[in-house]
This record gives sequence, structure tokens and C-alpha cells, in this order.
Amino acid sequence: MVTNPEIAKRLAELLLQIKAIELRPQSPFTWASGIKSPIYCDNRVTLSHPTVRTFLREQMAAQIKEQHPAVEVIAGVATGAIALAALVAQELNLPMVYVRSAAKGHGRQNLIEGHLEKGARVVVIEDLVSTGMSSLQAVDALREAGANVLGMGAIFTYGFEDAQNAFAEKECKLFTLSDYAHLLLVAEQRNTLNKEEAETLALWRQDPKNWGH
Repeated sequence: MVTNPEIAKRLAELLLQIKAIELRPQSPFTWASGIKSPIYCDNRVTLSHPTVRTFLREQMAAQIKEQHPAVEVIAGVATGAIALAALVAQELNLPMVYVRSAAKGHGRQNLIEGHLEKGARVVVIEDLVSTGMSSLQAVDALREAGANVLGMGAIFTYGFEDAQNAFAEKECKLFTLSDYAHLLLVAEQRNTLNKEEAETLALWRQDPKNWGH
């Protein structure tokens, strides 16, 4: 899914520097799903750092142009990817829409905000792919609205096998700027993790649902 290893390592380093990603193998986080995790990723933090924000905008736009040159519309997944989608759409001089997690309960009850022509060729932008379920819900919504979804680009993915299978099943091509494997590599190089902690983090990804219980 990562298309450029050097970009993946550079971004992993930036995310660690600004604490968008925190690693706590000895004091795990608890996700909303109940999963115990030695890592927490909040890519909204990147918006507060102009250098990182610019890096993301430029790299995401470059990858979209390379992989999906026929794109006509950029779609952000609410809420985490709305800002990046707007930045990338501006960089590419393209229209932008965003997809809600659920339709509004009032007004026009929109699920997709913005103007979207039927048949439009769309690339979806996501901030983080974990299980892939919420990301693929957005893809489903766009397809049901008549869009031709070319694929999805994300800032970061944990690389879970379940997510890879889900994207394959939905026939949605996914690329990410960085991922868990490159993060571990950079964390070890920076001495953020010792060997034992790195092994703990590697084991977590193999079985995240049962890790830590």
C-alpha cells in the first residue's frame, strides 16, 4: 500500500516528532472498540504544524496525480480527513466533497456534502485506516450516489490483514503515505523503542483484538 518507502519513513518521523503518533507499549491505550493498543494515532494534530501540513498536501496530491490521473473530484471522510481533502483539492484545482458518517438528522439530511455529479471519477482521502470499516462506508455512500470511486489515499494505516481483505473485497485500491511497518523502523532508529518494546508492538499487529488481555 505504501508506494514510496522514503516518504513513508520521513512522514513516520514527522508524526512521531509532533506527537500525532504516541507509542506506549507499557501503558496501552484503549480504543472505542475496546481493543488495547500500544499506539495511538491522531492525525488531526498535523493541521497545527504548517510544515507537516504542507508535506502531507504535496505528497498526497503527487500520489493522486500519479496513480489516478483521471480524477475529477476529491472526497474527504468526515471528520478527520475533511481538512486534508480541502488542501489537496486546492492543490489539484479540483472540486471537493465530504462524506458524513451518518446522514444529517435535519435540513436536507445529506450524507454527502457538496456537489457531486453522477459518474464523477472520485478519489477518497482518509486520515487513518485501521479496520477499514468506516473508510469503506464512505466508499459505499459515494458509489450509491453514482460516483466512480477510483481509489483511496490515506495518511497512515496499521496494515491489519482484515482491512486489506476488506478493501480487496470492495475492489477499492488503497495507497497510504506511511504505515505501521515504517513507523516501527523509524522508532527503532530514533531509539524511541528498545528491542523488547519493538517486538511487543510487532506482536500487537498480529492479533490486536486479543493483545493485552
